[in-house]
Amino acid sequence: MGSKFDGNLESLIENNEAWADGQEPGFFSELATQQKPKIVWFGCSDSRVPAETIVQLGPGEIFVHRNIANLFLHTDLNSLSVLQYAVEHLGVEYVIVCGHYGCGGVTASLSTGQHGIVDNWLRMIKDIYRNNKHDVDSHYTKKERINRLVELNVVRQVNNIASTPIVQEAWANGRKLEVHGWVYDLETGRLKDLECNSFEGVKALTTARNGSSDA
Repeated sequence: MGSKFDGNLESLIENNEAWADGQEPGFFSELATQQKPKIVWFGCSDSRVPAETIVQLGPGEIFVHRNIANLFLHTDLNSLSVLQYAVEHLGVEYVIVCGHYGCGGVTASLSTGQHGIVDNWLRMIKDIYRNNKHDVDSHYTKKERINRLVELNVVRQVNNIASTPIVQEAWANGRKLEVHGWVYDLETGRLKDLECNSFEGVKALTTARNGSSDA
């Protein structure tokens, strides 16, 4: 792991200087002239799930958008703008939705308590739970129920992205564009492919549900 933050912001500047000095000659001049990532990543804001770190890629290789519980809402102009820019301007070939087990947003969605304004943001996850209540509740422990809902949430976001006009138009034009759903396990550091992948049109949307048609 990297250095621990000691509460002194100056230490972050020092860390940055050490990192910059440690790069190969020409690294920054080359990086500054282009941005050609092959991947756009929709992940959770959780500080323990840094996209580039867990897949060991460097600056310029992943275009990243993160929010609480890795949601892709059709009413969220932020997420839509990121997707459009990544697909139409950067020409990415892969869209990855990455959730993580033990997600605090998903945990909050399963509770009956009030959490403030974030409850409005998490409404979709509550709907996913309601539509898959038998599936989620069939798991014995609370941890298992949370983690199952984490998976169902990722599947839903994959479907949401695949059904956007942005992705549909790319497919209609013959573009190579794949949408994948993964989950990161905080306890092991491993990624799990949920195999809810979408590669082309409406046919893929049905396949992506992977047996969870109400997700």
